[in-house]
Parts: sequence; structure tokens; C-alpha cells
Amino acid sequence: MSGKNSSYTYADAGVSIDAGNALVKAIGPLVKATRRPGADGEIGGFGGFFDPKAAGYKDPLLVAGNDGVGTKVKLAIDHDLHDRIGIDLVAMCVNDLIVQGAEPLFFLDYFATGKLENGVAERVIAGIAEGCKQSGCALIGGETAEMPGMYAAGDYDLAGFCVGAVERGEQLTGEKVAPGHVLIGVASSGVHSNGYSLVRRLAADKQWKLDRPAPFDHERLLIDTLIEPTRIYVKSLLPLVREGLVDGMAHITGGGLLENIPRILPDGAHAVIDADSWDQPGLMAFLQAQGAIEPSEMARTFNCGVGMVLAVEPQHVETVIARLVEVGESAFVVGRVEDAERGCTVRGSQGTWSAREDWEAEHFA
Repeated sequence: MSGKNSSYTYADAGVSIDAGNALVKAIGPLVKATRRPGADGEIGGFGGFFDPKAAGYKDPLLVAGNDGVGTKVKLAIDHDLHDRIGIDLVAMCVNDLIVQGAEPLFFLDYFATGKLENGVAERVIAGIAEGCKQSGCALIGGETAEMPGMYAAGDYDLAGFCVGAVERGEQLTGEKVAPGHVLIGVASSGVHSNGYSLVRRLAADKQWKLDRPAPFDHERLLIDTLIEPTRIYVKSLLPLVREGLVDGMAHITGGGLLENIPRILPDGAHAVIDADSWDQPGLMAFLQAQGAIEPSEMARTFNCGVGMVLAVEPQHVETVIARLVEVGESAFVVGRVEDAERGCTVRGSQGTWSAREDWEAEHFA
């Protein structure tokens, strides 16, 4: 402890500049591994450069997005599973760009903690680098913030920022979606990164044994099914977008099917989803049963096994599904667009529930 006349240092206050420098050095190879045309993959300056012309763009529109991973990060912390949460961080950002027709170009991360533990931080950033490689974007920078007193011991939080590009006139706005379009679902890899406050509440209240095999999949531990990273769809969907085979895409995140699909619909277009047209994954059925969750609550809290919904003209449906299956995705028709008030209706053996045009005021209140 510093005495009355001692010389104070930043380390005395709980912040280690040396630890931060060591982390930058350690993650250098991870960053370089994400190099792509337009970015050199180096870090250490005050900002990162990207050259759209070197990436092949002539007249690009830039599309930017940022996101986090919510309380899923708490599962990673509590169970020492830091290696995969970075993939979620990238996925939540790049999936929001691809639905607008944009190719993710570069990514920056923000890692905040009370005391920097380089072994943990490096594992998290390794996951971020892996997510960047999966989506084809470069990790060109980031910020590591050590803030004593702001976080409990061992806790940290993440934020991600991504910029993408699409040639002018090729962006997806949903304006081409119209009654008669077919809606194709692309399977999710699990809960993705929304609804974890409810998942964690169920785990605590029902006293789940997370380190034991999942009741719906005896080959995997329950915690592994819950921590499974969000699927990154960029490389599967970008070719379809560039060929003009898709007119609209919805990333199924917070708000589920009911509130995300209307975001790509113009006035006078209503999405009708047949919930019986795909098999509900075992994890989703488990969550619903454990919490006695009403179907309407499931449809606006979880992705219900569908990570993306594509709006496609009828003549392109077979081609789109076949192309997605070829690259390892599971794709299936989930519904159609009808002539009615803008919104979404989900119908199935468990009932019918809807979100109408006024969903936006509620969603963004």
C-alpha cells in the first residue's frame, strides 16, 4: 500500500499498462490471420485503415453496425468458456450487415473488465478473430479497457463494431418484397445471442446440471448446447444476394420471428409463418417445456430454430434452397408474404399469434 508520501502509480489504482501492452503483443498473430484485400491486419496505431478500392468496390455504400452478446457472456465467464463468445460478437454484427446486402469489411472490438487477465482476454479475442475469418472481414483494431471498481472480479463485457459495403443500387431494403414472395428459413445453431436472461433464470430456478449430458442430446453437455456460437451466414448468403436471387432478409435476433420479419416488409405486406413446417430443435422444445413458455412468447423471445428468413420470388425457391444445402446450411420454406396490413402472423398446432404494423413503436420504445 502506498504511504502518505509515496509516489503513486497507475498500477496502484488497479490498472496495468504492462498487461495491456502484453495483450496487444500476444494477439498480434490473431489479428494478422484476419487479413483480407483492403486491410493489412496490423494493429497498434490510433486507427485502422481500409481501402474499398483494393477490396474490389467501385461505388460502394458503407453500412455500419454494432452489437454485443448480452448476458450470454455471463455463461462464458461462469463456466470458463471464453474461447467461443467472441464468435458470437462478430456474428451479431456481420449478420446484421449481410441482410442489407453488404459484405463485412472490417471489425473492431471493445473488451472491458475490472482487472485484465491476459489469458482470458486472449481467448476471447481469439474467438473474435475466428469470427472475422468465418465472415471474411478483417480485425483492424479494438479497445481494451481496464476499469477497477466497475466490474466484479472475473467479469467482463464486450461490444463489436463492423463496417461493410455494397455497390450502390444493390443494397437490400425490402422494397422489392411483395405479396407472393416465399419465405425461406435458414436454421440457427442454437439460441444464438438473444434470450439468455430467460435461459439463465430457468437454469437457476430449475437447477439444471449444466455439466451433464443434455436431456435432448446425450452426446453433448447441456452447457455446450447453450454456449454454442451464433451461426455466421455471410459466406453462404452473399453469393445469392449478388446474383439477385434474394429480395429481402431478416436476421432473427431479439424480438424473434414476430418482430424481426416485419422489418423487411413494405406497407401492405404481411408475413404468414407456418410453425409446423420445420422441426423445432430439441433445445427449443426443452426451453419451452422447462419454462411452460407460451408459443407467442417463444416466437418473440427466441429464434425457434430459424436464424435467418429470406424473401424469395417463387421461381427462385428451389435454386436458393439447393444452393444453401450445398454449402452446408439447412434451409426450408417457412411461409409466404400475403396482401394485408404490414406485420407477421405465426400459425401452428400450438395456436396463432401476430405482430402488426404498430410493432415498431413497442420495439423501439
